[in-house]
Amino acid sequence: MTRQAGLSPGAGLSMADVEAAARTIAGRADATPLIPSPYMSARAGGDFLLKMETMQPIGAFKLRGALNAVAALPEDTPGVTCCSTGNHGRGVAYAARARGMRAVICMSDLVPQAKIDGIRALGAEVRIAGRSQDDALAESQRLVAAEGLAEISPFDDPRVIAGQATIGLEILRARPDVATLLVPLSGGGLAAGVAFAAKSLNPAVRVIGITMDRGAAMAASLAAGRPVEVEEVPSLADSLGGGIGLHNRLSFPMCRALLDEVILVSEEEIYHAMQVLYHEDRMVAEGASVVGLAAVLAGRVTDLAAPVATVVTGRNLDMAIFTKIVTGQDIALGHHVLKGRAYAA
Repeated sequence: MTRQAGLSPGAGLSMADVEAAARTIAGRADATPLIPSPYMSARAGGDFLLKMETMQPIGAFKLRGALNAVAALPEDTPGVTCCSTGNHGRGVAYAARARGMRAVICMSDLVPQAKIDGIRALGAEVRIAGRSQDDALAESQRLVAAEGLAEISPFDDPRVIAGQATIGLEILRARPDVATLLVPLSGGGLAAGVAFAAKSLNPAVRVIGITMDRGAAMAASLAAGRPVEVEEVPSLADSLGGGIGLHNRLSFPMCRALLDEVILVSEEEIYHAMQVLYHEDRMVAEGASVVGLAAVLAGRVTDLAAPVATVVTGRNLDMAIFTKIVTGQDIALGHHVLKGRAYAA
């Protein structure tokens, strides 16, 4: 899937917004390491760089956008709410606690228990609503109407997108020669923000959104030319699940204008990439974090130009499942059993 032209690339976002977000999060959620992976560099034919958002205080990049959005709320805001597949909720809970605000995080029952527990540990309330992020969104919007809470979208909020865009800013400032950016694609807040900042600094950089091949709402929406609903299914890349909202205002048009391509990877390819990152780089990361590696390892990125950078988005996963993956055991994804295989380079 290649980029479609004709839309405002920033959808109202400016680099001044991104620079302001960088100042807001400075010292709290910025300056994560950008490090080379020798193994992946050999596979890519040049430098392959990992932007380690796993090093965030909450273990995921979502803290950037959450801090930026919560910081802008008036002092008399009674509290915040959001829908989340896990990491955004964790970021909002962390940011709200820092401001002494109530936080109510709405999630579907597809969200792993480890992520629910992590949010509760930050003092937030958790509401489980239905089997999809759309169900969780409906509950979040009900809380806005009933209790006056401020809703912070995980992707369709200008301050959230500006916060995530600081990742692209940091990558391109550290390595202006990066030719290809491989960005995990979910609701599009990360991909839109990173693409906007990166292309503002270097219009020639190629930005590819990568997601799983089952239940990927943004990929389906881009293919259809409009926001669409998809059936959510269990995935190793659970952070990439969830809808984008049928009335998406920002992340959909930005992704359509700014992403050069969208690539889908299979559960088997995600499984192998998690093994690679662990065994070759000694890193623990969620399935959503490794889709960039998966696409390269599976040969799905054509004409790959180095240097390459990808965002290792988070580490908030069930360690029992992770242990099974790195030791080559079978994994149950709902009614589907993903056959294990021992790691081999």
